[in-house]
Amino acid sequence: MRVEPRRAASLPAGLRRRPYCGKVPVPTPAPPEGRPPVRPTLRRVDETSAGGLVLDRLGPTARGALIGRMDRRGRLLWSLPKGHVEKGEAEPETAVREVAEETGIRGTVVGKLGAIDFWFVADGRRVHKTVHHYLLVADDPVHGLELSDADVEVSEVAWVPLAELAGRLAYADERRLLERVPALLAETA
Repeated sequence: MRVEPRRAASLPAGLRRRPYCGKVPVPTPAPPEGRPPVRPTLRRVDETSAGGLVLDRLGPTARGALIGRMDRRGRLLWSLPKGHVEKGEAEPETAVREVAEETGIRGTVVGKLGAIDFWFVADGRRVHKTVHHYLLVADDPVHGLELSDADVEVSEVAWVPLAELAGRLAYADERRLLERVPALLAETA
């Protein structure tokens, strides 16, 4: 006995079926004859941010300051402090400013950890974001190590031993940047 494949019910002229994606297929208007479907184009925007890892001191017993932010699910995610580069500001200056704003620690740039490059869609825009990360050391390791979470975007701030930083960071790209820390510390010794 031969079984014929079932054919979908025919649609009115000018309509086509979307491929099945786990939900009931919904007919959509077909593009005019001979033309490819038109996708809405999103305006592309380039954004640049800077931030970094501030250490309380140089050496193997150093601790780094991380910030914690709540995600949409209510989870606390730890990351490196960062923010937008303001007009006329150099990336290392932004890193110093943002680290101070988000952690309360003023630091000096020791070297560049690297950059993270990614895309996302927000507010009808396709955003290409580049975040430049720097290694900093606290300016006043004796009296200036009091952390502050006064920034409204930050839920918590914590000093984390250098050896435990990778295990605490939520984002793989930031964990990869930490691989450069020992080389930068060796250069400053």
